[in-house]
Amino acid sequence: MSVGVSMVVGVEQGTLDDLGTPLAGVTFVVFDLETTGVSNSEHGVTEIGAVKVRGGEVIGEFATLVDPGGPIPPFISVLTGITDAMVMAAPRMTEVLPSFLEFIRGCTLVAHNAPFDMGFIKAACAGQGYPPPVNPVVDTADLARRVLNRDETPNCKLATLARFFRSATEPYHRALADARATVDVLHGLIGRVGSLGVHTLEDLRGFVRMPTPEQQRKRHLSEGVPARPGVYIFEDVRGEALYVGKSSNLRNRVRSYFTASETRPRVREMIGIAERVRHIVCSTALEAEIRELRMIGATKPRYNRRSRFPERVVWLKLTNEPFPRLSIVRDLKDDGGTYLGPFGSSRTADEARTAMHEALPLRQCGERLSPTVFRSACTLAELGKCGAPCDGRQSQAAYGVHVAQARHAMEHDAGLVFSAVEARMDRLSAEQRYEEAAVDRDRLAAYVRTAARMQRLLSLTRIEQMVAASPAFNGDWDIHVIRHGRLTAAGVMPRGAHPVPYVEALVATAETVVPGPGPTPAASAEETETILRWLDTPGIRLVRVEGGTWSLPAYGAGRLKGRIDRAYESLRAHQPREGRPLR
Repeated sequence: MSVGVSMVVGVEQGTLDDLGTPLAGVTFVVFDLETTGVSNSEHGVTEIGAVKVRGGEVIGEFATLVDPGGPIPPFISVLTGITDAMVMAAPRMTEVLPSFLEFIRGCTLVAHNAPFDMGFIKAACAGQGYPPPVNPVVDTADLARRVLNRDETPNCKLATLARFFRSATEPYHRALADARATVDVLHGLIGRVGSLGVHTLEDLRGFVRMPTPEQQRKRHLSEGVPARPGVYIFEDVRGEALYVGKSSNLRNRVRSYFTASETRPRVREMIGIAERVRHIVCSTALEAEIRELRMIGATKPRYNRRSRFPERVVWLKLTNEPFPRLSIVRDLKDDGGTYLGPFGSSRTADEARTAMHEALPLRQCGERLSPTVFRSACTLAELGKCGAPCDGRQSQAAYGVHVAQARHAMEHDAGLVFSAVEARMDRLSAEQRYEEAAVDRDRLAAYVRTAARMQRLLSLTRIEQMVAASPAFNGDWDIHVIRHGRLTAAGVMPRGAHPVPYVEALVATAETVVPGPGPTPAASAEETETILRWLDTPGIRLVRVEGGTWSLPAYGAGRLKGRIDRAYESLRAHQPREGRPLR
């Protein structure tokens, strides 16, 4: 009997390296930090807690309080229970960091919202001259968002996940307790991904970099989207807008939402709800940007953060009455009043109003005064802060001088207010009343920045019609018609074509605008600012300017805004790295 021998040629035996590192053999260091704030450049660490595990067994722990080098804000103490007294005798980060780096040597790091904790560790290493850790990092928050759905957990907060996985430790914003709870969450998540074929550390890290199952399942929503400028709208099953965006290439932008490059948690959550993606093709990139702003303001999609409430801005109004005053209002009315704004909040508007009152003795009471009926003056008159037209000591004509100065300061020259507040700041600083001087600085900044912004808006909104063009990348020209700061038409002129017919046709079909009152008579301030940014880009050509002159006041607030901005830049440059930040 003969024995046949067969040989298999060209097949190599796999090595252990090809298989990867089994998760059971990986040493994880699950850690958590407590800090005095959210900025790793401005705030300090108050506590470090870490648990070393391998094969499901705890093999070591690391825990210490840390002196952050400055006071702990009260709300942080309420949240964590860590007080200034507790860290008074604790070691500084310079003493703790070497021991922690030794504890994590050769291990895979795990944290819940790892970018936050790793940011503080890397900042500490940079500050002390150590190289940043090169350990592999696993983020349990990111992993949970990929593995769990909203039917299982309403969110991916650590406390929620600890309850879901029945952790033996309840997290309560103390570093070691939170690290122990994160260990149980990690083990629970590893159990879930094991059923998806994830058995090695390499598999686990690759799984985190993959698109989520929802992203892969919804990828068909990007089909049929053209490679053109425009606006895209993610809609739910009822057709309500979830998110509105714009792009110069709709196809590439929409497709990116269904790839691993899209890592924003809120956007991934939105993709899970979305049932369709609607698109609107636009002629130019500027038209797409303007349409996006208008649609966000009109539909208020829940997953858009900015531009949702353009109607919530406030204005500082110099009223039109016998004895005008400065009033904070929300609506622009055609009643002869003069406006300064828009402001993002009533608090900022009140700061600007206080700055103006420092320079101008306008009345601060809210009653409507009569030039013939008098009453007793208030304390402000005795302090020289008001001309007291209420008791007849100042005539309507004399008071009108201050009103004219206020109107001039709002629309043309901010120098009067700037000089008055600056003199008060100098006086307070000479008396070493620095905190009061800082309050006046912020009030002056609110006034100057808003005045500069409004004067820039007015430079465009007062022009009845402007036609401008910009060169496109392929030699074409993007042409836009702007009326009172509102984009009313957009089109593309092919390279080499005669411009007159295209411009005439675009002007003839442009939206008709009936301007309203105030500095923004036809569009939101954000829309007009978007157009102004486009007009500032290189290569813009003004084709027509009708019904006004595009110019800024010679002594406007813009010349003073630079001084304000430089002051704040200097303040940030000298901001202390530890402890409570300066306002």
